[in-house]
Amino acid sequence: MTIAISAINLYPVKSLAGIALHHWSLRLTGLDQDRAWMAVKSDGSFLTQRIHPQMALVKTRIADGQLIMDCFGMDPHTVAPTVADMDRLNVEVWGDKVDALDVGDATAEWLSQAIGEPCRLVAFSVSAFRQCNPALSKPGDHTKFADAFPLLVVSEASLQDLNSRLLEPVTMDRFRPNIVVSGCEAYAEDRWTSISINGIPLRVVDACARCSVPTINPVNGTISGPEPIHTLSTYRQRHGEIYFGVNVTPDGEGNISLGDEVTVLR
Repeated sequence: MTIAISAINLYPVKSLAGIALHHWSLRLTGLDQDRAWMAVKSDGSFLTQRIHPQMALVKTRIADGQLIMDCFGMDPHTVAPTVADMDRLNVEVWGDKVDALDVGDATAEWLSQAIGEPCRLVAFSVSAFRQCNPALSKPGDHTKFADAFPLLVVSEASLQDLNSRLLEPVTMDRFRPNIVVSGCEAYAEDRWTSISINGIPLRVVDACARCSVPTINPVNGTISGPEPIHTLSTYRQRHGEIYFGVNVTPDGEGNISLGDEVTVLR
């Protein structure tokens, strides 16, 4: 059976809604423009669906290279292109201090209204470098505003297995993967250490420990209850963490498309 890409999802702004794509560019930092922007508080700490589940309702898209945000009841907002002379902010992502660019007052006002929380939108600076966890990565592995690693990969079969255990099935967007694959057995991705897509080598660095975000219903932006984390905890827990999907780091760049074969090298 051929393992292939069945979905590609881009999340331009950390914790906002993602974009389903047919094809896209893959960089060493992950999908091009993935988590390239982030909503932050005045102290530089980032806003997350964990605390503000309504962030799931703010939609994003990329048109002519520009980020556009949309939210029910509001006019769409086009974010100004990132330029080097924008005001700089030192922001924090899970303990990492990152140099970021403030994209301006107009965007801050729009996003604050959309989320219902005072915030500013920052862009990852081209001069910034955020090293991935050195305990699990190689020197030079880097990402932007993602939690830890450039890519999250989940198989359709893993979700199907989870849903077979739930009273009410959940959709894959609860888990916010960048790449979804078909054609393998449930949790096969746990055993992969090296894969290739369209000639691009990728390392599977670690299983992905899950937080509370999968309990948020992305359709209405509310916490729906303990599922699916509760059920996952009954069979996917070890060392106090609950795992679903795998973190992946590209060792090359190129383009990927729906239907591309995923070759398991090791």
